[in-house]
Parts: sequence; structure tokens; C-alpha cells
Amino acid sequence: MIVVVLTAAPPKIRGHLTRWLFEISPGVYVGKVSARVRELLWEQILDNIGDGRAVMVFAANNEQGLEFKTYGQDWTPVDYEGLELIMRPNEESARERPARHRSGWSNASRFRRFGR
Repeated sequence: MIVVVLTAAPPKIRGHLTRWLFEISPGVYVGKVSARVRELLWEQILDNIGDGRAVMVFAANNEQGLEFKTYGQDWTPVDYEGLELIMRPNEESARERPARHRSGWSNASRFRRFGR
């Protein structure tokens, strides 16, 4: 079973997916196809998506029982100890991140160490 979610996709690719999958909600497609058809559908999506975004989730023989592919997403898949997780960008903390501290001894430890 696979699930495909498209955002800002052209009508061409949406029409092509309805040949193989059911559109259960605008931009959400569900169906059961072979691995070969699944890969061909993903290639068609990548070729025709343009500036849109796509996510494909499908069953797999692993710990989670699923795998996924993404295109055009800010969220990126990350392997964490054998589990595939999604890392979201945290723009607020990147802007508020303090400047890097100098490496080495702090002023207080230098005073204590050298007896000033």
C-alpha cells in the first residue's frame, strides 16, 4: 500500500496518479501497486512536479514497517539509529542562537589557576 501527498502540483501529474491510485482528498492518493509501478510513479512525480512538493509513504520490511520519500520539503528524512525520522527546520532557534564561545579556559578559572 502506498500513500502520496502532493502540494502545488500541476493537473498533469494529478491526472496521471488517478490512473493508478484513488484520490481520497485533494492531493492525497492511496493505493496498492507493485514496487516497480511505485518507482515509476515516483519518477513521473519528480519529472512533472515543478515547484510543488511531494511525499510518498509505502510499506517496507523494516522495524517501522514503512519507508518514505520526499521532494521539495523543508523537513528532511534523517536516519537515527536505524529509524527513519523527520527533522524539522527550527528557524527561530537558528536566529536566536548565541555567538560561539571561545574555546579554552574561562577568566575565572585562569585567575584561580594562576593565582591572580
